[in-house]
Amino acid sequence: MNLFGTELGASQIMALVGLVATLILWLFVLRGERSYTRWLRAWEADRKARRDAQNGVSENGDGPSHGGPWG
Repeated sequence: MNLFGTELGASQIMALVGLVATLILWLFVLRGERSYTRWLRAWEADRKARRDAQNGVSENGDGPSHGGPWG
């Protein structure tokens, strides 16, 4: 096989295939990590909102809201 004017042997082709496969695997792992980070941030925000509602903290965080945690 000839690539950019250089003759490639079987071992060089296999190295390129391995490199591309490693890149694809790394991209899938990165996508999973980003997805997990997004999920964790949303979960923490929901948890904080529930905790603040139960403790009676207003939305701007300056003290108890009027009407209890439900309004």
